[in-house]
Parts: sequence; C-alpha cells; structure tokens
Amino acid sequence: MKKVLSTLLLVVCCWLAIPAQAQIHFGVKGGLDVSKLSCSTDMFKGDNRTGFFIGPMMEFTVPVLGIGIDAAALYAQSGLKAESKDGLESETLKSIEVPINLKWTIGLGSTLGVYLAAGPQFGFNLDDKLWDNIEAKKCAVSVNVGAGLKLIQHLQIGVNYNIGASKLANIGDENFEANIRKNSWQVSLAYIF
Repeated sequence: MKKVLSTLLLVVCCWLAIPAQAQIHFGVKGGLDVSKLSCSTDMFKGDNRTGFFIGPMMEFTVPVLGIGIDAAALYAQSGLKAESKDGLESETLKSIEVPINLKWTIGLGSTLGVYLAAGPQFGFNLDDKLWDNIEAKKCAVSVNVGAGLKLIQHLQIGVNYNIGASKLANIGDENFEANIRKNSWQVSLAYIF
C-alpha cells in the first residue's frame, strides 16, 4: 500500500510541475495568403489571388510534452477574383483574423524542431461589401491545418491550409440564393522574442 501511495504521490507531483515549466512566448507573424473563392452555384468561378497578413502572436508550450497553443491577431488583406457573366471582377477583402491552433512540436535538437498545428480561425471583416451588390458577413469561421519548422529557437516557418467553414457572403433574394466561401493556402514567417 505504501508503494502505491508513493507512486501516486510522485505522479501527482510530476503533473503539478509540468505547468510550472510551461513557457509563454510572444512574437510577430506575417506571410503570404493565396485565396480562392467557391460559390454554391455556377454563378461565378473563383480564381487564386494573393494577399498578405501580419500581426502579433502568442505561443504557450508545455516543454516535456511538446504540446501547446498558438494564437495570433492578424491584419489580413486577401485578394479575391471571380469570373461571372458580367466579366472578371477583382476585390480586396480586409479583415482581422484570429487563429487559435493546437500545436505539437517534435524537437530535433536544440536548434531545430518540426511542428503540426490545427484549430479554428475567426475572421472579422472590415468591409461591408465584397462587390457593389454582394454584402460580406461580419464574421467568418474557418479551420486551419498546417505544419512547419522551428529554427534557432526564434524563427518559425510554416505552411497552412485554411478551409472556410462558414459563409463569407450571401447573394440573392427570395427566388435565388448562393453562398460564397473562401479557402486559402498560407505561408508564414514568425519571429519569437
């Protein structure tokens, strides 16, 4: 019985010590965004367009397990291009994007690490309209899936695929309705202080 209690006490102490070793780091993240629109009808076809994002980030990591949370508040400008019956139309969507990813890091020595990340991203549109006749939703939710490298404990290079989970905009009236969603490839560079 004493061995069981001693072992249990040791396990509890180890679990209590892990949060004390947790690390919080702040940094700046920026990168390139390649977006493509999709429409629920064949009203128009979206095309790949480039944009950018930049802003502060925070990373919370439990070193022993390599699991952590990566969050950021990013100003983003996404290029949107669509081919409709009226011709080719381009627009720039300005938004504040808040990705919150669960990140798992595998250390390959003190200067290199590989990570996998996934989680939701909440977008808050700064524009009321995408085009003259299409109103943008104020908020949009998407899902991130990504991977990257951690270099010399301060740099992170990552690739992310962002899948639109909610509507970016609605088109239509009581007789006709179409939904617009946005998917993006993102390449990012982050500097951690």
